Amino acid sequence: MAAEEDFGPVLSLIRAAFAFMEGRIDPPSSMHRLTAAALADHAREAEVWVAEETGQPVACMVLTPRADTLYLGKLAVADTHRGQGLGRQMVDHALARARPLGLPRVTLQTRVELTENHAAFEAMGFRKTGATAHAGYDRPTSLTYARDT
Repeated sequence: MAAEEDFGPVLSLIRAAFAFMEGRIDPPSSMHRLTAAALADHAREAEVWVAEETGQPVACMVLTPRADTLYLGKLAVADTHRGQGLGRQMVDHALARARPLGLPRVTLQTRVELTENHAAFEAMGFRKTGATAHAGYDRPTSLTYARDT
């Protein structure tokens, strides 16, 4: 089991990868409240997957089993490694993890404003299944996507 300090570099990766959202999404990303301790808790209670190169994280995701789906959260790829298929590899791994858990699909959420994410997930076989609003908002702020395993 990894210690909290092991997740500092993963947290840094997430923060760097999500930085492009600043000023684009409302409300701000929950990533701002994420801590290395919370990632360590996720690793104990669910799954945190990290791809490394020369000992440094270059991609990561958090997988959380739910009643009828495997939830994929905090998918991040380092700017230096974008366009190399790492996001698709992480998604493929999430789909592979869902099957032995007996979960029929992988779901994720992305913000309404991030249309490039919508296109990327649709290109990976996800379909939009819903929209939700953060507390205090009278409009959808996130879209839910799902892909059957």
